[in-house]
Amino acid sequence: MNRFRFWILVSIVAISGFSQGMLLPLISVIFEQDGISATLNGLNATALYIGILIVSPFMEPPLRKFGYKPIIIIGGLLVIIALALFPLWKSFWFWFFLRLCIGIGDNALHFGTQTWITSASPKEKRGRNISIYGLFFGIGFAVGPLMTPLIYINEALPFILSASLCLIAWLFLFALHNEFPEKGIELTSFKDTASRFKKTLSYSWVALLPALGYGFLEASLNGSFPVYGLRIGLDVTYVSILLVSFAIGGIVFQLPLGILSDKYGRKRILTFILASGSFIFFIASFLEQSIFALAICLFVGGMLVGSTFSLGISYMTDLTPKSLLPTGNILCGVAFSIGSLLGPYSGGLFIQFFSGVSFFFIISAMLFLVFLFVFVHKQNVVN
Repeated sequence: MNRFRFWILVSIVAISGFSQGMLLPLISVIFEQDGISATLNGLNATALYIGILIVSPFMEPPLRKFGYKPIIIIGGLLVIIALALFPLWKSFWFWFFLRLCIGIGDNALHFGTQTWITSASPKEKRGRNISIYGLFFGIGFAVGPLMTPLIYINEALPFILSASLCLIAWLFLFALHNEFPEKGIELTSFKDTASRFKKTLSYSWVALLPALGYGFLEASLNGSFPVYGLRIGLDVTYVSILLVSFAIGGIVFQLPLGILSDKYGRKRILTFILASGSFIFFIASFLEQSIFALAICLFVGGMLVGSTFSLGISYMTDLTPKSLLPTGNILCGVAFSIGSLLGPYSGGLFIQFFSGVSFFFIISAMLFLVFLFVFVHKQNVVN
């Protein structure tokens, strides 16, 4: 695809990842300092994923009618406005509403960029391009938490900085020429949309499982593992080091795995990383007394499964007719959001009721389950 357009789109995604990565720990710390309970703190964090799920069924008709560029511009503008409004009024429900708006805006932004990249990328470069997309989001998401200490200078500073960066990246979108997805059946009613969802699922349901699994993995690691780590006696600094180890591993191998999937096939690479990732987290459960060994395990785990979401999108593109790609990208986002909602809740229940069992077992079991489904599925590549 056009190189200039590609780099603008992945830069937008990096800034979006930055804002998401910043908001999770930043608002958690602010609420914790204000004495808000951990339960309510977690509830507020779900607003972003609820926003994604609410708007998902309604995203495809405007994309087909207006094209990629307007959808991305509107989504980006919604994110910028919401970020800028955070310092205006510190209220639990007002911030919940703003995070809901960011979820809606991010969904529009990611849906537009994902579909544009997957539709325009040739098959031999599809894995590479989607991996770069995932890589830039991952880098932004990893850098975002570094803004948290800025609240000790001024509580509004991180929000203003993030909104400013989003605005700068957003302005570059106006330099792009608008395009439209490949024409398919016109969507004139909710029934048509539901029919399209059903048809897309018949082609690529198995490719949604890696996205769901990665949402579960990322959210449970960031949301539940810190609680588990403190309960087994790990220092907060060590918990942060372990999470960063996983993030760095995912960033380092995002592009190489995408290139390998172009060469050897998406299914082959996915089954390898899912099985290996399950084994690594199983091994980690026996090494909890050694921070160094755990950091190595999580780094290797990140190398293996940190690309699960982007590889899942590429696999969905392989299995889905081009006219259904917008729907497929919506479903990938929905699957990721469902996994992200299930992860912290399941992780919390696991920690509460299986106090003598390693938290890493639930991650290992989930990855192995996704591996089994992908492995036994008989693929039918259409693109």
